[in-house]
Amino acid sequence: MSRIIYKAKRLFEFAFCSVMLLSIVYFIPTSVRYLEGIIPMDQCHLAPGEKLKLGDNIDASLDLWSRGDVQTCTTWGAPVIWETMFDPDNYDQAHSRNHSSVTLTVFAVGRYLDAYLEKFLLSAERHFMVALPVTYYVFTDMPEKVPNIALGARRSLKVIRVPTYSRWQDISMMRMRTIAEVIESEIRHHSQYVFCFDVDQVFVGRFGSEALGDTVAVLHAYYYHRPHFMYTYDHNPRSRAYMETGDFYYHAAVFGGSWQSVRNMTRTCYLAIMEDKENQVEALWHDESHLNKYLWVHKPSKVLSPEYCWCGDIGYRADIQKARLLWAKKQYDTLRVTV
Repeated sequence: MSRIIYKAKRLFEFAFCSVMLLSIVYFIPTSVRYLEGIIPMDQCHLAPGEKLKLGDNIDASLDLWSRGDVQTCTTWGAPVIWETMFDPDNYDQAHSRNHSSVTLTVFAVGRYLDAYLEKFLLSAERHFMVALPVTYYVFTDMPEKVPNIALGARRSLKVIRVPTYSRWQDISMMRMRTIAEVIESEIRHHSQYVFCFDVDQVFVGRFGSEALGDTVAVLHAYYYHRPHFMYTYDHNPRSRAYMETGDFYYHAAVFGGSWQSVRNMTRTCYLAIMEDKENQVEALWHDESHLNKYLWVHKPSKVLSPEYCWCGDIGYRADIQKARLLWAKKQYDTLRVTV
């Protein structure tokens, strides 16, 4: 009985300290948000030294135990990718043997095109899947303004015109329909994998074939150290995005997978968004809320660490050994249109 009381007391102390720490972080300057980093992540449930049971899949080579400071696998057996866990050359060679090819989709609508697109594409040429054939799909309402970027060998770019919406929320949510349609009509004929990105980001390090998988999600940089009760899922029962709990909080700025999985993901999210609109409901974080619901029901086969979508404003984190994609400076006041 005394051991139960002791464990309960320790659990209460941990919960209390976590809440107090996060309260402090919210009420002092953002320069000290890195204090959240002392809240430990869950650990991989496998026995020390054990590998994921993935057969001949290249992911079976991942060294889960090279990182004892972070969670390297999920409870359903998917890897969480961090620096030092993988051999880049082995991954590139394996995917080259399999003739893997990748499509990158990005939306640059309205003033977002001038503000971000050129830097995004130039940085992608330096760091995104450089060992593999890549096709960029740029969706924009101003095709004539897309910058002329010098592309490397086995790289190509296609521009597709999309409508202009009056609200940024609608632009964000309607991309799900557009991606699903273009995968069905074009992308599936030439690419095995699809990755979808927000344009207001810049690649700063390798974002390579280690990120490829059937269904791929990225941990949100602001939430991966927080306790689950702080995840901002949609708690409105009237919304199709409604969730009481979940595994992680994923960032909609980056998601990907096989063309089949991304088509199903975007199509499902779009249909849920339209059902909400018919019921005069809008999910808390729009397409991100619907994406989190989808990934709760359909578990990702691979999870990328926040290295793959990092925000420098958070400050120093010892577990972020190599940032690969950075949020660009946000200019919401001048770029977003609302009505």
